[in-house]
Amino acid sequence: MARLRPSLTAWSRPGLTLIELIVVLSILGLFVCWAFLNLCGVLRRHTFRAAAQEFTSALQTAVMSAAESDRRYEVIIDLPQQTYLLREITTPDLSEVLDEEILVQGTFGRKCRVSYVQFDDLESTREDRAKFRAGHAGWQYGGKIVLLDEDDQPHTVLVHRINRTIEVVDGDVDLATPKDKESMVF
Repeated sequence: MARLRPSLTAWSRPGLTLIELIVVLSILGLFVCWAFLNLCGVLRRHTFRAAAQEFTSALQTAVMSAAESDRRYEVIIDLPQQTYLLREITTPDLSEVLDEEILVQGTFGRKCRVSYVQFDDLESTREDRAKFRAGHAGWQYGGKIVLLDEDDQPHTVLVHRINRTIEVVDGDVDLATPKDKESMVF
């Protein structure tokens, strides 16, 4: 009677070998690292945009809410603290901000910083508070807020007094200044 011997191939196929397991885990590890690096890059690129969008939303909320009501709103930018807040003005004393007036508070942070603010009357500040007030007729003053991203590249938030729009433009753009009578075409 012949004895049956199991073949070597029958014993090596039921499961994965150690080498196959290491190769599969290495490939999966590479995919995970690649996805993580891409995600970090996307988050880093969108952090400035997200902070700038939150700030411009506060400005847009102020001017749109004021246009739809008889209330006045104010966006206060605190340059030393790198913060901002949107409040509904409820008292004649504009120097004091009551807690119940605050609608939105935000922080600029390391990836989105305020460099300076310039109003359309050419007054500017780099070291103090800047206030943009909106009423039913629109903004009291227009101007620009220059934001710096993490690479110190400037981006300008333009607050248009006349048409109530807010726009974000790359670079530090100049404000439109009033022209003298000789340079006017009409």
